[in-house]
Amino acid sequence: MPDGRTEPAGPNQEIKFAVLRERALEAAQSVWRPAGTCVAVALILLFGWGVVNGKHGLSAWQQQRVKDHQLRQEILDLQQENARLHGHVERLKSDANAIEHEAREKLHYARAGEIIYTLPAQPQSQNQPAGNGK
Repeated sequence: MPDGRTEPAGPNQEIKFAVLRERALEAAQSVWRPAGTCVAVALILLFGWGVVNGKHGLSAWQQQRVKDHQLRQEILDLQQENARLHGHVERLKSDANAIEHEAREKLHYARAGEIIYTLPAQPQSQNQPAGNGK
């Protein structure tokens, strides 16, 4: 209509709008559903990776368990060493024979009339000459 007037929409016009609206909705769904699915899958994969490899994930938890086990074993070893040394100190405090044994072993003390022979820690091999090797 050249004069700019609009006619009231008839039933035929409303059907056309309904068909166009439905086609637009189908087109949007055909694009957005796969895109939304891809985004959801990507988020799930990212979350799963974070659970396994993240700062507080399963691999970090497993490493902490191993470290905890090692530290507990080290504590147990140190407690046993401490108990052994404590027993040794108690023997040195009360047993004269233990004191004498320590003096002979560590300080190389001898009784009157005894002679102490000290051997080298590692004997030289028979294949090497006694010189400087050149």
